[in-house]
Amino acid sequence: MLLKELTEAFGPTGFEDEVRRVVRRELEAMGLAARTDVLGNVIVQKGDDHAGPRVMLDAHMDEVGLMVTHIGEGRDEGGLLRFRPLGGVDPRVLVSKPVWVGESRIAGVIGAKPIHLQQPTDREKPIPMEQLYIDIGARDADDARRHVKPGDPVVFATEYQELSHGMAKAKSFDDRVGCYILLEALRRWQGTLPVFGAFTVQEEIGLRGAHAAAYQIQPDIAIAIEGTVAHDVVDTPSHGQSTVLGKGPALTVQDGLTIANRRFAEFLWETAKSRNIPVQWRRVKGGSNDFGAIHRIGKGVVGGAISVPVRYIHAPTQVVSLDDVKHAIDLVVAVLDEIAKGGFRP
Repeated sequence: MLLKELTEAFGPTGFEDEVRRVVRRELEAMGLAARTDVLGNVIVQKGDDHAGPRVMLDAHMDEVGLMVTHIGEGRDEGGLLRFRPLGGVDPRVLVSKPVWVGESRIAGVIGAKPIHLQQPTDREKPIPMEQLYIDIGARDADDARRHVKPGDPVVFATEYQELSHGMAKAKSFDDRVGCYILLEALRRWQGTLPVFGAFTVQEEIGLRGAHAAAYQIQPDIAIAIEGTVAHDVVDTPSHGQSTVLGKGPALTVQDGLTIANRRFAEFLWETAKSRNIPVQWRRVKGGSNDFGAIHRIGKGVVGGAISVPVRYIHAPTQVVSLDDVKHAIDLVVAVLDEIAKGGFRP
C-alpha cells in the first residue's frame, strides 16, 4: 500500500532520499519524466504543451525528527546519544518513544531519569530536551561509534496501521499524506492544463525547498497539499479544534504566513460543494505550509492550500481519516478540471 510505504519511509528534514526514491518510482510508473533539483526537490510536468495557467501542486517530503549531536563518554553516559530537534518537536511527547537512528535504522529508545529518582519539583514540569538521550543498547562510547555518529538523523519508529471507523495512524502524515494525494491526483487527472507537481524538501525548517521549486516553475496558480492541525478531542471547544477528522479536507483563510486570496478560497469551496465533496474551514491562524513561500515568488502567485486534518501532528504517532484523504484527492482533481474549463483565472 502506497500510503503505508510513504509514511514508513525514512525522511527527516534534509534527509529525504528514501521518500524521493518512492516518489520517483511512482512517477516513472505513470510515464512522467521527473527531475531532481540541487536541493533535492522532485519536479514533474504534465501537459506543459497545453494552454492555460501554469498550476503548481506542492507537497513536502520531509518529516520532523531529531539529529544526533553527541555520543556520551565515561561511566554514566557511555554510549548514550544526545540530540537536537529537526523541525518543531514538542519535548513532552518524546520520553520512552522508540526511534530509528540513521538511514540504516539502528533501533533505539528515548530515555530519561525514571520517576523513582526524580525530585518532586522535577515532576511538575516537562523534561527539557537537553536532559533526554537515545539509548541504542551500546556498551560504551566506542561501541556506539561503530553504529552511529554525530549528525545522524533520527525518526520515530512508528508503523502505519489502520484503526477502526476509517482512521489510520502513522509517524509522518505531515506531509506524506500530501505526497500520496499529489501522486494519486497526477495518476487520475487526464485533462489539458500545464500542471507541475513539486515534491519538496526541508519544509519543516523554513519552507526552503518550496521556494526554490516555485522559482523554477514560475506558476500562475499554486496549491499546497498538506496535513494540518486537528484537536477535535474531549473537552476542546469548537473554536480550538481548528479542524475535525472526517469532515473533509480543510481550506485556509489565514495562517502564520498568508491571508488567503478571497476569490481563490471561494473557488475552492464552491468547487467542493458543486461536486458534493465535504470540506471545512481551518479555524486557527497559527502555523503555515509551503504556500507561504510559493506565493511570494516573482510577481506573486495566487492560490492556497488543501489540507488533511491530522491529530497529534508533529508527534511520534499521528491520526487521520482515510475518508478525508480520499476527498482531498477528489478535490484536487476537481479543481484542476474547473481551472481547465476556465472556472478560475488569476
